Amino acid sequence: MIITRTKKEFDRYYKLIKESKKTVGFVPTMGALHEGHLSLIKRSNKENNFTVVSIFVNPAQFNNATDLINYPRNEEKDFDLLLKALCDIVFVPDVNEMYPERDNRVFEFNGLDRLMEGKYREGHFNGVAQIVSKLFKIIKPNRAYFGRKDFQQAAIIKSMNNNYLKDLHIEIVTCDIIREKDGLAMSSRNQLLNESERKSAVRISQTLNKYVKQYSKYSVQELIKKITDEINQDYNLKVEYIDIVDDEDLQNVNKIVPGKTTFCVAVYDGEIRLIDNLAVK
Repeated sequence: MIITRTKKEFDRYYKLIKESKKTVGFVPTMGALHEGHLSLIKRSNKENNFTVVSIFVNPAQFNNATDLINYPRNEEKDFDLLLKALCDIVFVPDVNEMYPERDNRVFEFNGLDRLMEGKYREGHFNGVAQIVSKLFKIIKPNRAYFGRKDFQQAAIIKSMNNNYLKDLHIEIVTCDIIREKDGLAMSSRNQLLNESERKSAVRISQTLNKYVKQYSKYSVQELIKKITDEINQDYNLKVEYIDIVDDEDLQNVNKIVPGKTTFCVAVYDGEIRLIDNLAVK
């Protein structure tokens, strides 16, 4: 596994791959890796000749300075996991490498960025688009892999890719959520939960699963209220939002259509903000 920290260093190795006309899969991450990330790498290894992983905690997508400071980081552990996962090249730039000057680009997402996460994290998705577009232009992969846990982010990335980066011909691949044995969606932020908060966290997925199965018994508004009330019964948990949305345009629905509708939720577990979603099948 090759570790690179600058664009110039990365290009030196990458030219050898492109000259051999091999396919490249790319998994962008912010580090603090877990089995969810490793599942993306496994998928990339299966579908490409080479896999590149980036590790960069992107300040442009944090609208909360404390959240940025507290975001978990463990480079040594990440490298060990990537080596075992058969990653070929790791790109680990610093802030000055990715933002040598202020990035003032503003992306248009046809309203996708003003829903759900966008309501509560102003500028977040523009920051995501800034860094992912930069990484796409550096890595120039054939395919890029994203987890469905960040359901709205995957839609934003697809929109950005289609509207701004068509010339790169990158295929966006969305992969299933990987969960802990008790059902909690794997997330780097889970590492920040204390023992009590971790026990409470499982209520999020359990409640979603319960009411997704019972969706035909209630109206959309009744479902939202029942899920909110049930999660909030735990003293550690506080629902920020629950939206039941169309899979294509992410708009709130009045009628649930199996195969086309997803329940999305953001919950504070103590001070830690967790997100999850579950599709209606």
